[in-house]
Parts: sequence; C-alpha cells; structure tokens
Amino acid sequence: MFEDFQEQQRKRTTRVRSVMDFTMGGLLVLAGSLLLIYKVGNLDDINRKGLGMLFCLYGAWRVYRGYKKNYFK
Repeated sequence: MFEDFQEQQRKRTTRVRSVMDFTMGGLLVLAGSLLLIYKVGNLDDINRKGLGMLFCLYGAWRVYRGYKKNYFK
C-alpha cells in the first residue's frame, strides 16, 4: 500500500516537472529567438546574439529534459 502511494507520488511529480520543463523551455527559446531577431535595449549586436543563443540552448535543454523525464535515476 505504501509502495503504491510512493509510485503515484513519483508519477505525479514527474508529470508536473515535465510540464514545467516544457513550458519554461518554450519560453526560453521564445525569448532567445526574440533577442536574436530584434534589437532590444542598448546591447551590442554580439552580446545580444550571444545571450539569445544561450537562452535558446538552455531552453532546448529544458525541453529535452522534459521529454526524457529522467528525474529519479
């Protein structure tokens, strides 16, 4: 009985973390894309593009982590 509860809790936690990773990853990729496309603020082109690439890469990593769902290993 206790093992069933732990398994349900683990599945629920995995689902919530996966949705959070997909959402945050998508938002980070969107923010990175906007930084790559539009000139924002008074950042130099190289700094803006570098920051945009970092946002896109980290967002892609979050989406990948949400897809793999490898949280408890």
